[in-house]
Amino acid sequence: MEHLTFPRCVTDVLTPEQTVVMKRVLEEEEARREHLVVYLSGAHAYGFPSPDSDLDLKTIHIADTADLLGFDVPAATVDRAEIIDGVEIDYTSNELVHALAGILAGNGNFIERVLGRMTPYASSLLDELRPLVRRALSRRVHRHYAGFARSQLRFLEKEPTAKKLLYVLRTTLTGIHLLETGEVEPDLARLMDGYDVADAASLIERKRVGERVGLDPTLLDAWRPRVAALFGRLNAARATSPLPEDPPNEDEVRAFLLAVRRSRLR
Repeated sequence: MEHLTFPRCVTDVLTPEQTVVMKRVLEEEEARREHLVVYLSGAHAYGFPSPDSDLDLKTIHIADTADLLGFDVPAATVDRAEIIDGVEIDYTSNELVHALAGILAGNGNFIERVLGRMTPYASSLLDELRPLVRRALSRRVHRHYAGFARSQLRFLEKEPTAKKLLYVLRTTLTGIHLLETGEVEPDLARLMDGYDVADAASLIERKRVGERVGLDPTLLDAWRPRVAALFGRLNAARATSPLPEDPPNEDEVRAFLLAVRRSRLR
Protein backbone atom coordinates (compact mmCIF):
# COMPACT_ATOMS: atom_id res chain seq x y z
CA MET A 1 0.00 0.00 0.00
CA GLU A 2 2.98 2.32 -0.31
CA HIS A 3 1.36 4.23 -3.16
CA LEU A 4 -2.23 3.73 -2.08
CA THR A 5 -4.79 5.62 -4.14
CA PHE A 6 -8.56 5.41 -3.80
CA PRO A 7 -11.25 5.09 -6.47
CA ARG A 8 -13.35 8.17 -7.15
CA CYS A 9 -16.56 6.56 -5.85
CA VAL A 10 -14.85 6.52 -2.43
CA THR A 11 -13.14 9.91 -2.44
CA ASP A 12 -16.30 11.64 -3.68
CA VAL A 13 -18.09 10.87 -0.40
CA LEU A 14 -15.17 11.73 1.90
CA THR A 15 -13.69 14.99 3.10
CA PRO A 16 -9.98 15.55 2.36
CA GLU A 17 -9.29 15.05 6.08
CA GLN A 18 -11.10 11.71 6.09
CA THR A 19 -9.17 10.57 3.02
CA VAL A 20 -5.83 11.37 4.64
CA VAL A 21 -6.74 9.57 7.87
CA MET A 22 -8.08 6.54 6.01
CA LYS A 23 -4.85 6.23 4.01
CA ARG A 24 -2.79 6.42 7.20
CA VAL A 25 -4.87 3.77 9.00
CA LEU A 26 -4.87 1.35 6.09
CA GLU A 27 -1.12 1.64 5.60
CA GLU A 28 -0.60 0.97 9.32
CA GLU A 29 -2.92 -2.04 9.33
CA GLU A 30 -1.51 -3.48 6.08
CA ALA A 31 1.88 -3.55 7.81
CA ARG A 32 0.30 -5.90 10.36
CA ARG A 33 -1.75 -8.15 8.04
CA GLU A 34 -2.41 -8.82 4.36
CA HIS A 35 -5.71 -7.35 3.21
CA LEU A 36 -7.69 -9.10 0.51
CA VAL A 37 -10.21 -6.25 0.39
CA VAL A 38 -11.03 -3.10 2.33
CA TYR A 39 -14.65 -1.96 2.20
CA LEU A 40 -15.98 1.45 3.26
CA SER A 41 -19.25 0.47 4.91
CA GLY A 42 -21.82 2.34 7.00
CA ALA A 43 -23.50 5.56 5.93
CA HIS A 44 -20.91 6.21 3.20
CA ALA A 45 -21.86 2.96 1.44
CA TYR A 46 -25.57 3.36 2.16
CA GLY A 47 -25.91 6.74 0.45
CA PHE A 48 -26.52 9.01 3.44
CA PRO A 49 -23.24 10.13 5.07
CA SER A 50 -23.17 13.22 7.26
CA PRO A 51 -20.14 15.36 8.16
CA ASP A 52 -19.82 13.54 11.51
CA SER A 53 -20.17 10.01 10.11
CA ASP A 54 -17.34 7.71 11.14
CA LEU A 55 -15.13 5.84 8.69
CA ASP A 56 -16.53 2.32 8.97
CA LEU A 57 -13.76 0.20 7.45
CA LYS A 58 -14.59 -3.49 7.10
CA THR A 59 -11.86 -5.72 5.71
CA ILE A 60 -10.99 -9.32 4.96
CA HIS A 61 -7.40 -10.33 5.65
CA ILE A 62 -5.30 -13.41 5.00
CA ALA A 63 -3.21 -14.92 7.76
CA ASP A 64 0.11 -16.63 7.02
CA THR A 65 -0.61 -20.35 6.83
CA ALA A 66 2.31 -21.17 9.11
CA ASP A 67 0.79 -18.99 11.82
CA LEU A 68 -2.46 -20.95 11.60
CA LEU A 69 -0.53 -24.20 12.11
CA GLY A 70 1.34 -23.01 15.20
CA PHE A 71 0.51 -23.08 18.90
CA ASP A 72 -0.62 -19.45 19.05
CA VAL A 73 -3.25 -19.08 16.33
CA PRO A 74 -3.90 -15.38 15.58
CA ALA A 75 -7.32 -13.94 16.35
CA ALA A 76 -9.82 -14.27 13.51
CA THR A 77 -11.14 -10.75 14.14
CA VAL A 78 -9.21 -7.54 14.70
CA ASP A 79 -10.86 -4.30 15.84
CA ARG A 80 -9.58 -0.75 16.03
CA ALA A 81 -11.68 2.21 17.14
CA GLU A 82 -10.25 5.66 17.76
CA ILE A 83 -10.40 9.30 16.73
CA ILE A 84 -7.50 10.57 14.64
CA ASP A 85 -7.24 14.28 13.83
CA GLY A 86 -10.96 14.65 14.49
CA VAL A 87 -11.93 11.69 12.27
CA GLU A 88 -13.62 8.73 13.96
CA ILE A 89 -12.30 5.36 12.75
CA ASP A 90 -14.08 2.03 13.20
CA TYR A 91 -11.89 -0.67 11.65
CA THR A 92 -12.80 -4.37 11.75
CA SER A 93 -10.94 -7.08 9.88
CA ASN A 94 -11.93 -10.75 9.63
CA GLU A 95 -9.66 -13.57 8.52
CA LEU A 96 -10.46 -15.20 5.20
CA VAL A 97 -11.89 -18.46 6.56
CA HIS A 98 -14.25 -16.53 8.86
CA ALA A 99 -15.44 -14.39 5.95
CA LEU A 100 -15.92 -17.31 3.56
CA ALA A 101 -17.90 -19.29 6.14
CA GLY A 102 -20.07 -16.22 6.68
CA ILE A 103 -20.64 -15.81 2.94
CA LEU A 104 -21.77 -19.43 2.58
CA ALA A 105 -24.12 -18.87 5.54
CA GLY A 106 -25.66 -15.84 3.81
CA ASN A 107 -24.06 -13.14 5.96
CA GLY A 108 -24.62 -9.89 4.07
CA ASN A 109 -21.88 -8.15 6.04
CA PHE A 110 -19.23 -10.28 4.32
CA ILE A 111 -21.06 -10.48 0.99
CA GLU A 112 -21.14 -6.68 0.75
CA ARG A 113 -17.40 -6.48 1.46
CA VAL A 114 -16.70 -8.65 -1.56
CA LEU A 115 -19.39 -7.46 -4.00
CA GLY A 116 -19.87 -3.84 -2.90
CA ARG A 117 -18.46 -0.98 -4.95
CA MET A 118 -17.02 1.11 -2.09
CA THR A 119 -13.61 -0.53 -1.94
CA PRO A 120 -10.70 1.76 -1.05
CA TYR A 121 -8.37 -1.20 -1.58
CA ALA A 122 -8.69 -4.52 -3.42
CA SER A 123 -5.99 -7.12 -3.98
CA SER A 124 -5.78 -9.17 -7.16
CA LEU A 125 -7.43 -12.06 -5.30
CA LEU A 126 -10.68 -10.11 -5.14
CA ASP A 127 -11.13 -10.59 -8.89
CA GLU A 128 -10.95 -14.35 -8.33
CA LEU A 129 -13.24 -14.31 -5.31
CA ARG A 130 -16.07 -12.17 -6.66
CA PRO A 131 -17.45 -14.67 -9.21
CA LEU A 132 -17.29 -17.41 -6.57
CA VAL A 133 -19.31 -15.30 -4.16
CA ARG A 134 -21.88 -14.41 -6.83
CA ARG A 135 -22.37 -18.13 -7.48
CA ALA A 136 -22.62 -18.75 -3.71
CA LEU A 137 -25.55 -16.36 -3.19
CA SER A 138 -28.57 -18.17 -1.81
CA ARG A 139 -31.82 -17.63 0.05
CA ARG A 140 -29.84 -17.86 3.25
CA VAL A 141 -29.31 -14.09 2.94
CA HIS A 142 -32.90 -13.60 4.09
CA ARG A 143 -32.01 -14.53 7.65
CA HIS A 144 -29.25 -11.92 7.79
CA TYR A 145 -31.17 -9.00 6.34
CA ALA A 146 -34.43 -9.76 8.16
CA GLY A 147 -32.62 -10.14 11.47
CA PHE A 148 -30.51 -7.03 10.96
CA ALA A 149 -33.57 -4.99 9.98
CA ARG A 150 -35.51 -6.16 13.05
CA SER A 151 -32.66 -5.12 15.33
CA GLN A 152 -32.49 -1.71 13.63
CA LEU A 153 -36.25 -1.34 14.08
CA ARG A 154 -35.89 -1.93 17.83
CA PHE A 155 -33.21 0.76 17.98
CA LEU A 156 -35.50 3.11 16.06
CA GLU A 157 -38.37 2.64 18.51
CA LYS A 158 -36.06 3.36 21.46
CA GLU A 159 -34.48 6.46 19.92
CA PRO A 160 -36.27 7.79 16.82
CA THR A 161 -33.74 9.44 14.51
CA ALA A 162 -33.49 9.87 10.76
CA LYS A 163 -30.39 7.66 10.78
CA LYS A 164 -32.11 4.73 12.46
CA LEU A 165 -35.13 4.85 10.13
CA LEU A 166 -32.80 5.01 7.13
CA TYR A 167 -30.93 1.95 8.42
CA VAL A 168 -34.21 0.01 8.59
CA LEU A 169 -35.08 1.07 5.04
CA ARG A 170 -31.60 0.32 3.72
CA THR A 171 -31.43 -3.12 5.27
CA THR A 172 -34.88 -4.28 4.16
CA LEU A 173 -34.46 -2.92 0.62
CA THR A 174 -30.98 -4.42 0.18
CA GLY A 175 -32.36 -7.79 1.26
CA ILE A 176 -35.42 -7.51 -0.99
CA HIS A 177 -33.34 -6.46 -3.98
CA LEU A 178 -30.83 -9.26 -3.47
CA LEU A 179 -33.51 -11.93 -3.12
CA GLU A 180 -35.53 -10.65 -6.08
CA THR A 181 -32.70 -9.92 -8.51
CA GLY A 182 -29.56 -11.68 -7.23
CA GLU A 183 -27.76 -8.30 -7.15
CA VAL A 184 -26.09 -6.71 -4.13
CA GLU A 185 -26.96 -3.01 -3.72
CA PRO A 186 -26.31 -1.44 -0.31
CA ASP A 187 -26.96 2.17 -1.43
CA LEU A 188 -30.46 3.31 -0.41
CA ALA A 189 -30.25 6.30 -2.74
CA ARG A 190 -29.90 3.90 -5.68
CA LEU A 191 -32.68 1.61 -4.45
CA MET A 192 -35.46 3.89 -3.29
CA ASP A 193 -36.92 4.89 -6.67
CA GLY A 194 -37.46 1.27 -7.65
CA TYR A 195 -39.26 0.37 -4.43
CA ASP A 196 -41.74 3.23 -4.02
CA VAL A 197 -39.89 5.00 -1.23
CA ALA A 198 -38.51 7.91 -3.24
CA ASP A 199 -39.68 10.28 -0.51
CA ALA A 200 -36.93 8.80 1.68
CA ALA A 201 -34.81 11.48 -0.02
CA SER A 202 -36.14 13.94 2.56
CA LEU A 203 -34.91 11.63 5.34
CA ILE A 204 -31.50 11.48 3.69
CA GLU A 205 -31.33 15.27 3.65
CA ARG A 206 -32.16 15.31 7.37
CA LYS A 207 -29.51 12.69 8.09
CA ARG A 208 -26.84 14.62 6.17
CA VAL A 209 -27.12 17.37 8.77
CA GLY A 210 -25.86 15.04 11.49
CA GLU A 211 -25.93 11.57 12.99
CA ARG A 212 -28.46 12.33 15.74
CA VAL A 213 -31.11 14.38 13.95
CA GLY A 214 -34.42 13.38 15.54
CA LEU A 215 -37.70 12.38 13.92
CA ASP A 216 -41.03 14.05 14.51
CA PRO A 217 -43.40 11.46 16.06
CA THR A 218 -45.97 12.18 13.35
CA LEU A 219 -43.45 11.40 10.65
CA LEU A 220 -42.44 8.17 12.35
CA ASP A 221 -46.08 7.14 12.63
CA ALA A 222 -46.52 7.76 8.91
CA TRP A 223 -43.59 5.47 8.10
CA ARG A 224 -44.58 2.58 10.39
CA PRO A 225 -47.08 0.89 8.01
CA ARG A 226 -44.68 1.35 5.11
CA VAL A 227 -41.88 -0.27 7.08
CA ALA A 228 -44.19 -3.16 7.97
CA ALA A 229 -44.99 -3.58 4.26
CA LEU A 230 -41.27 -3.75 3.47
CA PHE A 231 -40.80 -6.52 6.03
CA GLY A 232 -43.68 -8.35 4.37
CA ARG A 233 -42.11 -7.98 0.95
CA LEU A 234 -38.76 -9.16 2.31
CA ASN A 235 -40.37 -12.34 3.63
CA ALA A 236 -42.29 -12.87 0.38
CA ALA A 237 -39.09 -12.37 -1.64
CA ARG A 238 -37.51 -15.34 0.08
CA ALA A 239 -40.29 -17.64 -1.10
CA THR A 240 -40.15 -16.50 -4.73
CA SER A 241 -36.43 -15.75 -5.06
CA PRO A 242 -34.53 -17.04 -8.10
CA LEU A 243 -31.63 -17.76 -5.76
CA PRO A 244 -31.08 -21.38 -4.72
CA GLU A 245 -32.00 -22.52 -1.23
CA ASP A 246 -28.33 -23.22 -0.39
CA PRO A 247 -25.02 -22.28 -2.01
CA PRO A 248 -24.36 -24.69 -4.91
CA ASN A 249 -20.58 -24.19 -4.97
CA GLU A 250 -19.29 -24.83 -1.47
CA ASP A 251 -16.59 -27.14 -2.86
CA GLU A 252 -15.44 -24.38 -5.21
CA VAL A 253 -15.15 -21.92 -2.33
CA ARG A 254 -13.25 -24.48 -0.27
CA ALA A 255 -10.83 -25.03 -3.16
CA PHE A 256 -10.19 -21.27 -3.33
CA LEU A 257 -9.42 -21.21 0.40
CA LEU A 258 -7.01 -24.15 0.14
CA ALA A 259 -5.22 -22.59 -2.82
CA VAL A 260 -4.71 -19.37 -0.86
CA ARG A 261 -3.46 -21.31 2.16
CA ARG A 262 -0.95 -23.28 0.08
CA SER A 263 0.38 -20.15 -1.59
CA ARG A 264 1.03 -18.57 1.83
CA LEU A 265 2.78 -21.45 3.54
CA ARG A 266 6.18 -19.93 4.23
